[in-house]
Amino acid sequence: MTRCEIIANQSVQEEIVSLMEEHIPGVLYTIIQTVVGRGKNSYKMGSSTWPETNFILISYIEDKELSVMKAIIKAVKEKFVGEGIKLFLVKAEE
Repeated sequence: MTRCEIIANQSVQEEIVSLMEEHIPGVLYTIIQTVVGRGKNSYKMGSSTWPETNFILISYIEDKELSVMKAIIKAVKEKFVGEGIKLFLVKAEE
């Protein structure tokens, strides 16, 4: 099992969730809606100076689904070029 953490601009949240639900049967996840911080290329602070915000999606998936998750994120990155979309994977134990 692998913990998948996706940190991305809120503008792509619906796209990511839809693709996950379509391609990973029975996927379970938690979303932290409004996340602020500094990324490699920009600030997302929810303020008048830096108005955008991110979200975090956390999901634990079976290792056989990892290639699907990676493909989903790759597709979203290609569709929304320039949006900050990161996928972090950590081996998990139950």
